[in-house]
Amino acid sequence: MKKNPLLIFDLDGTLSDPTVGIWRSINYALAAFDYPAVNEQTISQYIGPPLDVAFRRIAPEASEATILGMVAAYREQYGEVGFAENVVYAGIPDALESLASQGVPMGVCTSKRVDFAERILVLFHLRRYFDFVNGGDVGVGKDHQLRMLREQGTADQGSVMIGDRAVDVIAARAAGLRSVGVLWGHGSLQELRAVAPDRLLDAPDELKQLVDAV
Repeated sequence: MKKNPLLIFDLDGTLSDPTVGIWRSINYALAAFDYPAVNEQTISQYIGPPLDVAFRRIAPEASEATILGMVAAYREQYGEVGFAENVVYAGIPDALESLASQGVPMGVCTSKRVDFAERILVLFHLRRYFDFVNGGDVGVGKDHQLRMLREQGTADQGSVMIGDRAVDVIAARAAGLRSVGVLWGHGSLQELRAVAPDRLLDAPDELKQLVDAV
């Protein structure tokens, strides 16, 4: 019998929509350093990349110490309130249940710090579907995270990275994994097509089709 490939899910923009919590936490951090707030309508571009990268885009003139201070302030707010200001996309629990019932191994790889990711998955009763949760940190790219999963033997060349942003697809390719782009998150069709994932999905229900092959 053919072995099901390991499916590795991004969290923000793939399993859940974190817009409100991230937006409010970013503005909390900006206010702490007397920077103007960002508009909620512009927040999508900062969802996906590591926090320090996002703050450097918002405040390119800020010093490294200020950027790290913003990251700390963000995490203070996010850890208290922001992590719960999250909405699971409709159809995700059903898709995960279907995949799990067919014996598909699954994990999570997110740029978010692992303790925050764990709390979100537990909050929404999704943690039981995943064999592991891999989180990032300042200065750690998703390509490094995926390469480490391969070096540890957790993932192999048949594994599939599933995410909503170009960074997910690029990181998968760098680590020698296959990739699936999803269009219900924060990455546009144009963004994802430009990096050529192995497959594009329009709706969470289509995740059920990932049994056996991309």
